[in-house]
Amino acid sequence: MTKTPEFLSLGTQAYADTYEQMRSLVQAKSFKDQIWLLEHPPVFTLGTAADKAHVLNPGDIPVIQTDRGGEVTFHGPGQLVIYFLLDIKEKKLGPKALVANLQNLIQNILKNYSIESSFIEGAPGVYVEDKKIASIGFRISKGRSYHGISLNVNMDLAPFSLINPCGYEGLEVTQISHFDSNVTLEDVESVAIKEMHTLFS
Repeated sequence: MTKTPEFLSLGTQAYADTYEQMRSLVQAKSFKDQIWLLEHPPVFTLGTAADKAHVLNPGDIPVIQTDRGGEVTFHGPGQLVIYFLLDIKEKKLGPKALVANLQNLIQNILKNYSIESSFIEGAPGVYVEDKKIASIGFRISKGRSYHGISLNVNMDLAPFSLINPCGYEGLEVTQISHFDSNVTLEDVESVAIKEMHTLFS
């Protein structure tokens, strides 16, 4: 891949605001590759393929319809979200290659914590045994990507039980802190940036 993107560490950001900023940025005439690293307050988001019946009991957690691919997922504090605003046309990178690159990226991040992970055919994301640890969802517009990946680090996983995660009834989720109790979001963010520099160099 050409030209290393600009990495922006944004802390905690409201989902709706971030979504609007991504959409306006990829439509802008002057566009520069950026990768945003952040976390969101609790929110359920629906992809374009989402069946609302998979939101079982959201309670007081907001549910937001988005234009990314995929089904329903949960974002919350303690989950590292990475958004890839990239000119994939310029990089000659198709959507399938982009997803494959990012699945490998997540695997490499997890190896830093001695976590072996795998992929499931037809179900984008990364799994540890049969539990999902990371989700992937994208939108491509005018040859530019937005949305990205979410990696469970050290969060309250209970809200995942209020949905059928990624549209799969009974799908269990896990996180890095189950394997390394001392892990922090800041640790994982710095590991992710290091691995992305390797990926994009």
